Amino acid sequence: MVLVVALTVVGLARLKVDTGIASFLPAEDPALQAMDDRANSFGGDPVVVLLRSPQPRQFFDDEDQLGRLIGLEGRLTHLPGVAEVYGPGTAINQVAISAQNLLAQISGQRDALQGTAEQEARAKGADPAAVTAAGQQATVGFDQRYAALLVQALPAGLPTSRNPQFVNSVLFDGGGQPRTQWAAVVPRPDTAAILVRPKADLDQGGTQQLVSAINGAVGKAGLSTAETTVSGVPAVTAELSHRVQQEFPLLGAVALAVVGALYGLVGWIARRRARLRPFAAALAGTALTLAVFGWIGRPVSLGVVAFLPILMGIGSDYPLYLTQPTRRRRVLVAAAAGAAGFAALALSPLPFMRELGLALAGGIVATGLVALAVRQWLGVEEPSPTRLRWGTASHAPGWAIRAPALLVAVLIATAGWIALPQLPVEANPENLAQGLPALTEAQHVEDVLGAAGEVSVVLHGPDVLTPAALAWDRSVDDLVDRDYADRLHPITTTSSLLQFLGPSPTADQIKSGAGLLPPYLASAVIRPDHQVSQQILGIELQDVSAQRTLLDGVRAALPPPPPGYSADVVGLPVAVSHGYEGISQGRLLINLVAVAAAALVLLLGLRERADAGRAVLTMLLGTGWTMAVTWLISGALNPLTVAIGALSAATATEFSVVLADAYRRRRPWLLRSAALAASAAVLGYCTLVLSDLAVLRQFGMLLAIGVALSFAAAALVVGVILPPARPAVPTDEVSSPTKKDVMV
Repeated sequence: MVLVVALTVVGLARLKVDTGIASFLPAEDPALQAMDDRANSFGGDPVVVLLRSPQPRQFFDDEDQLGRLIGLEGRLTHLPGVAEVYGPGTAINQVAISAQNLLAQISGQRDALQGTAEQEARAKGADPAAVTAAGQQATVGFDQRYAALLVQALPAGLPTSRNPQFVNSVLFDGGGQPRTQWAAVVPRPDTAAILVRPKADLDQGGTQQLVSAINGAVGKAGLSTAETTVSGVPAVTAELSHRVQQEFPLLGAVALAVVGALYGLVGWIARRRARLRPFAAALAGTALTLAVFGWIGRPVSLGVVAFLPILMGIGSDYPLYLTQPTRRRRVLVAAAAGAAGFAALALSPLPFMRELGLALAGGIVATGLVALAVRQWLGVEEPSPTRLRWGTASHAPGWAIRAPALLVAVLIATAGWIALPQLPVEANPENLAQGLPALTEAQHVEDVLGAAGEVSVVLHGPDVLTPAALAWDRSVDDLVDRDYADRLHPITTTSSLLQFLGPSPTADQIKSGAGLLPPYLASAVIRPDHQVSQQILGIELQDVSAQRTLLDGVRAALPPPPPGYSADVVGLPVAVSHGYEGISQGRLLINLVAVAAAALVLLLGLRERADAGRAVLTMLLGTGWTMAVTWLISGALNPLTVAIGALSAATATEFSVVLADAYRRRRPWLLRSAALAASAAVLGYCTLVLSDLAVLRQFGMLLAIGVALSFAAAALVVGVILPPARPAVPTDEVSSPTKKDVMV
């Protein structure tokens, strides 16, 4: 025991919480792999820093403010976990450097032409005046070609970040509005946007530290801001992780308090000190389960917040029964059936749902083993007297009562099962993440930038800087502008960066033009080996089903890539759409497999096979009723409630088995125990209502309703529809159990 306790404590100390975006996406999905490949090439989805100045263009007219902005972007670049930083300050700096380099190249080439001509004249014996004239004549054509270009391109003087006229001429048009190509970093005259792309291999803990460091750097930048917003997918997931870490102990403590108080205050056994045995066994089983996650080094995700209240609610049921003189085999079989139902969640495409199902299954097994050990050690307790009675009639209710009850029950359950595949899956982030402040900030970013997320049209090939590849990029731009301008917003594209080359550049011109681009800008859309390029498009926060329709339409409308090239639409919205499609299509399978798995365990484990049939009927009725109530109340499911059948199967199985034994053996205290267990489960699930996350609140309420309906279904099946035969005398229990009586 000391060894087990020590291992449990060490395992809990090693436990980590990770709500990274990967836990919400379908594992081993090609869309997820494509997203990871893009992140390895160009960095992950950005943390967006929006800075609004008190006056328009204050960040760019004021040399001090521009210097501070450039300094902030430089400090963000050197933060741990950062792949790239894109912002207006660095963009101006890089453009100025490129312009200076271009001027130096032009000046150097002019000097070279002049020097060569003068040297040739000297070699021919020309006098000094003739040498000078030869040099001037050699640069006439060069000056005619480049003088007009320089006058047109540099109307604001020297290209330097300290020249406000140059800065404004680069970023703003004649009307004082940001130029289209800079909309991603200067969306409004009074707003600067900095995009911080994290490294692809950054875990959730690193993401939290990065977001915190970004907030710290922005606060110390010394910029005159009227408003500052830090958002983006990493910021949202970082806040979600922080919220989960806060709620995990809080909701767990509340669940422990209410379930423990229920067992301690209700006089279900005579000895007061023994009433907390089920609670203690459930607590030990929960700790053992979480310790296993710590020992294997696997972080727990969002499901752990729901795990504690669920396991405290239902995990304490089996120790409750085993504390009293019940038939041990039946309780253990019911526990195994419940674990099998939970394990059906392993079929979910979403990692956090699979983790929740396996954790609950393991928790039920661990709790049952602890309760069994405690029963062997301390024996059973005498149940308190109860006024509950099954009645003295030995015959079942007449068919006149059973037929209408069965018909109504089956009709309602059938309607629920029919509705299950038809119910829409709630896929609107605004509804699912209600209560998360980061969502409000993401919506503000969308209002300013026109998009809250991004997708990329990625082109793979031997060389993405060829006339054919550039022409394909431009055709994608035309497609977006023509058919999707109201829903997709170009952020940075290869064709927009090279638009100065004209409509039909040659291969050499493309190579030269790409060489003129600041590496800072070119690396955002062109991989250094020139084998991958991307068109970054902003997408609005919207329902995932509508988003999937949009992205499927874009993918289908993409022009054929050049021979030897491949193209696809890649990004987090694509992977999320695939995940929702998976849970939507697999919802019926998961629920049916849960019922089938629990039924198989009951058929193999129970000696009274008819009780297994009653339990299956109870599961079908209870789950169907729960689905019918969901349809009436909300009309939709969410990623957690799509598997409500798998979660309801455990309680329905338990109540049916226990009530059948109570009815058959005339044990009214077993009926009281089942009611107490149902109350503990309802209270445990209701603690999820305290969560700040809407998805968990909905989940908790539906689970509580499911438990109540499962108990009602068990009482109906066992008491009215299919009551078991009742022997006059129990065959395998003594009539007056004592603490030392542990025989079955």
